[in-house]
Amino acid sequence: MLHLIIAEAALETIPREIWKHPAVRKYAKKRGKPPSLLLLDLSFHYSAAKKLPDIQKRGRPDITHIALLEALGSPLNRAGMLRVYVHTYNDYVIKIDPSTRLPRNYLRFTGLIEQLFETRKVPPESEKPLLILEQMSIRDLIGEIAPTKVILMSEKGKYMDLIKFGELLRSTPKPAVIVGGFQHGDFREETESLADEKVSLFPEPLDTWVIVSRIITAYEIATNIYRRVGVKR
Repeated sequence: MLHLIIAEAALETIPREIWKHPAVRKYAKKRGKPPSLLLLDLSFHYSAAKKLPDIQKRGRPDITHIALLEALGSPLNRAGMLRVYVHTYNDYVIKIDPSTRLPRNYLRFTGLIEQLFETRKVPPESEKPLLILEQMSIRDLIGEIAPTKVILMSEKGKYMDLIKFGELLRSTPKPAVIVGGFQHGDFREETESLADEKVSLFPEPLDTWVIVSRIITAYEIATNIYRRVGVKR
């Protein structure tokens, strides 16, 4: 089982300090919701958000959307060998049922995540929700998962080709891999301190969903998942 954590994801509701900005008020009126129930998105709110701290790591829900579509649609997940978590910039954690099929449409995805931030689970009345939101640090999440090794993906880490990386994952009984869910910048010190090993698959930064795809592919190859699910050659 591979545990994949999209960490410090640029996924949050609009911060209180910019609720009164004209761009935010106009957007909230158009959406028919108060700013507190809307996701921060730099595509719509950059003029209001540009002076926020760490703006290079905020306001990009699309990064998480694409990465989750990649992970949840993978053969690894369909074989029951993947668990995916999203840890957000503001220390919330989204726990995702492997059977979840997220909307392909970005606007429908943002509506779903806005509902999740409001109700804390989706569907709201379900005893077995597909998505659960909890206020939790990444350290607490790692403690709950209790992996045998934590690997952090970074262009500053030790370079490995895909085959060697897959073997590293396969040789670990319960691996957890951390991938940055933000557009630019570095992980926080707390996040980096949790890593037993830092690995790079390419000497330059890659998009989150590209890294997610390669992590999953490496593990699929190393564990011979296609034979496990009965694929004939």
